[in-house]
Amino acid sequence: MGFFGKLVERRGDSIANPSNSTVSFLTGGIQSYTGKVVTEGNALTYSGVLACVNVISDTIASLPLFLYEKNQDTRTKARDHPLYGLLHDQPNPEMTSTSFRSMMQAHLLLWGNAYAEIQWGNDGYPKALWPLNPATTNLEREQGTRKLRYRVSLPNGKQVILPASNVLHLVGLTLDGVQGISPIGLAREAIGLGLSAEEFGSRFFGNNATPGGVLEHPKVLGKDAQSNLKESWNEMHQGLENSHRIAILEEGLTYKQIGIPQKDAQFLETRKFQLEEIARIYRVPQHLIGVLDKATFSNIEHQDISFVKHTIRPWLVRWEQSMVRSLLTSIERKRYSIEYNVDGLLRGDINTRYKGYHFAINDGWMSGNDVRKLENMELKDGLDEYFINGNMRPVKEILQGGEKSE
Repeated sequence: MGFFGKLVERRGDSIANPSNSTVSFLTGGIQSYTGKVVTEGNALTYSGVLACVNVISDTIASLPLFLYEKNQDTRTKARDHPLYGLLHDQPNPEMTSTSFRSMMQAHLLLWGNAYAEIQWGNDGYPKALWPLNPATTNLEREQGTRKLRYRVSLPNGKQVILPASNVLHLVGLTLDGVQGISPIGLAREAIGLGLSAEEFGSRFFGNNATPGGVLEHPKVLGKDAQSNLKESWNEMHQGLENSHRIAILEEGLTYKQIGIPQKDAQFLETRKFQLEEIARIYRVPQHLIGVLDKATFSNIEHQDISFVKHTIRPWLVRWEQSMVRSLLTSIERKRYSIEYNVDGLLRGDINTRYKGYHFAINDGWMSGNDVRKLENMELKDGLDEYFINGNMRPVKEILQGGEKSE
């Protein structure tokens, strides 16, 4: 990977992310009211965030991405354009298009921004796209000119400045139009509560799935004796590997178990609610992250289509517009377009599709080969003609005929 910016010492005016705070600066994350420090990294350890990021990133990465050439009212795939293979097949020598887009979308869902350096060839066309770490890439304005530029911190401690023309920047939710806001920062309370609930569950089962208890001794024990007794007891009985061991109580020692408070006994319900909360934040249908209690065979298909329309499609528009702006010249934009193909995701079940094709063929606006294209079937000779039902007649003609017959 080659950076084409120059090393500089003078800083520009930083465009601050509204989700950042002093805690974020000191700890690398944002502290929630539960006491959990939430970062883009540890947020992925929460199953709800991991599931949502996976399903959105994988869905977008699996969609075909094409460069089209516009010709009057039609368009064709511009396979001869240098950018076509970069988008459709391989953005750089180390990554496939799928892995590149999955990574960039994950950055968007975690940091609210995704960056890739554009490596330009001598012919003026993009030669490669190299992802940048969003945690070490900052957007700022150059002093004096106020032009946007990107300051990238390298692992060796040096910094590189990249002009905006050398960066593909995908922006999520934004308040200023140029810099995205971290969804993790905005949802830190929901994520922090989810992480805390998981930690509670882990500790609960780490204690043999039983609450704490009290060891009572008829005599007063010194601090050293108390410490030794506690350590010995935990060593013998704490953890799943020590489940159901027989306890031997000596010298009048008795054990009393403490009951489980109602709020702790319901931590499973809390975990479930937090999964629903994360799904709501990322606009992911719950059945796609494994919450199936409200899913039925009749509504899952409609939820899937809604997921494409209201979750995936807005992200695709961000991708398409950003790529057109950064990878095509002003002249090329009049001739070319970059688009995702979502037809495969919007197809209904086979019965619904075939009924729709039947009406389209009978109404004369689809041919047999049009249908075969949509179904990825081989085209057949003689199926390019358009037909219309010959029994259909204008109502006026029928009425006039009726009057004459009288």
